[in-house]
Amino acid sequence: MLENNAITAMIVPGVLWALIFFSVVTWAILLIKGLQFARNRTENKRFQKLFWEAKSMEEGESISENRPGTMASIARAGFAVVTGRDIAPTNQELAQKINRSDRLERSLRQQIQRERRSLEGGLAILASIGSTSPFIGLFGTVWGIMEALMTIGETGEAGLDTVAGPIGHALIATGVGIAVAVPAVLVYNYFTRRLKLNVSLMDDFAHDFYSLAQQSAFQSQPQKTTTSTTHNPSLAVS
Repeated sequence: MLENNAITAMIVPGVLWALIFFSVVTWAILLIKGLQFARNRTENKRFQKLFWEAKSMEEGESISENRPGTMASIARAGFAVVTGRDIAPTNQELAQKINRSDRLERSLRQQIQRERRSLEGGLAILASIGSTSPFIGLFGTVWGIMEALMTIGETGEAGLDTVAGPIGHALIATGVGIAVAVPAVLVYNYFTRRLKLNVSLMDDFAHDFYSLAQQSAFQSQPQKTTTSTTHNPSLAVS
């Protein structure tokens, strides 16, 4: 009996500490993901400005090398196909059987998916915290009320002073669970919206890059043209 009472007395505090831990994780993810998205936005703006000011495909490729950000990574994946670096020298004969435009499109989409997985890291944890915290808190409340009722049954005292204290203490767990879940859900929804926006921007850039490569016949050396363009004669996309 004493062992059961000891275990029972540890349930509600254990639930509360677990919820506090979840709250700390939520705010830590908010800080980390906020910095990640802000840094990525700044890096992409800088890269795109330099990239579309380039005067040739070679200069654009040089700009994309070793630069951070999702856009630069997509550009590097695209240039790897345009220059033929995506195929090992031993497989060059097989590569000739695959249309380069198809390889480029596939490579760009694969890189977008890799960048998306990087950006959405940690969001599943937020979703889990937001969906499970109220139930964990409710579990602590139910267990605390059960403990209070067992105590009443053993002592035979059912006065308001005897009942209100233990039950009120048990209800704290539900309140804490809701308090932890609400920020987690809000943060999850916010970063999910930011993720969708970033994926949309990456899709737009990949489409522009594909059009640019199409203008140069999917070769590292662009064909000469007299057509006027918006950005510059070499890297603008019609």
